[in-house]
Amino acid sequence: MTSTSALVDWQTAAQIARRVGRPGPVAPRAELDDLVDGLRTAARDAVPHVLRVTRMRPAGAEVERERDASGRFTRRVTVKRPDLGDVRVVDRATWARANTTSMAALTDPVLADLDVGARLGESSAARLAGAAEVGGLLALLSTKVLGQFDPYGPGRPTLLLVAPNVLAAERAMKVDPHDFRLWVCLHEQTHALQFAAAPWLADHLAGRLGGLLRDVTTSSVELSHAPLRDKVALVGRTLLDAVRGDLTTPVDQVMGPEQKEQLAEITAVMALLEGHADVMMDAVGRRVVPSVRTIRSRFEKRRDGEGAPRLDVVLRRVLGMDAKLAQYRDGAAFVREVEKQVGRDGLNAVWAEPAHLPSAREIADPRAWVRRVHS
Repeated sequence: MTSTSALVDWQTAAQIARRVGRPGPVAPRAELDDLVDGLRTAARDAVPHVLRVTRMRPAGAEVERERDASGRFTRRVTVKRPDLGDVRVVDRATWARANTTSMAALTDPVLADLDVGARLGESSAARLAGAAEVGGLLALLSTKVLGQFDPYGPGRPTLLLVAPNVLAAERAMKVDPHDFRLWVCLHEQTHALQFAAAPWLADHLAGRLGGLLRDVTTSSVELSHAPLRDKVALVGRTLLDAVRGDLTTPVDQVMGPEQKEQLAEITAVMALLEGHADVMMDAVGRRVVPSVRTIRSRFEKRRDGEGAPRLDVVLRRVLGMDAKLAQYRDGAAFVREVEKQVGRDGLNAVWAEPAHLPSAREIADPRAWVRRVHS
């Protein structure tokens, strides 16, 4: 998995994440078996609900028109044998290892294109240092993630459901386990459908990320030659910003205006993906998830860190989880306003081609997107 020209020793990063990460809540074997079976069932059951509520379909999917009570065809269609990818129920260490594989797939080709002098990965010590940083971050993040759709791993696109985190969350919020597991899977299977309906999306995002990484890596190489005091100052400013609540990452510190604009456009797409999934997971209604309102209320309080210790709040900011939360809310506001203007089918024009994706300005001004795409 790790080449000599890689920025990070990815195999070591996965091992570090496994060794330093917490294993998760303790439960009897029967309860764990029920958890795994329940998540697999929820992932399967979520698919028809997601297809119905989003009014989307995988590209090239075979469909058949539905009939009404009198036997006449209606405008509604059913997707026959929908395939949104594979599903894996995993522990925290396996989630971290899967992410190192995907990160390697995204970053190694970019680094291979850089000049030899710009390859941080030429030094095994540098690769191991990168592994320690990545492994530590993944160990922390592996305790937070409930599910993740991964279109960049080896083989088929795969939905990863992190069983110990789902169990910990439903215990902490005291919500109905069956409802909560289905609710989580509705969100994640919406992501799977986004990429299945827009098969160009994975390559588009990878290309945008690759371009940004090329620029940032060059800046990071310049930073690598800076005096130690500059590096310490950078980390110090980052930590102070995090404690104050003004999230500024080390990468952001070395970005120029053009790079920040690239990042803003990538963030806009991520906001769309997360906001769309957040809206759709609730849109199924209480007929599908009877306790959906209770779950949403308690989940939002959990997202906001209500009752969390101060250290956990600081970690959330350092890890960028507050920025991720803003993506959910900004994207959801965009989706709701667009639907108000042009309906759900009008919203689905966003999946037609890369040019229809919203810009950062349009995420904040949904009507601007409607005017551009639907004029």
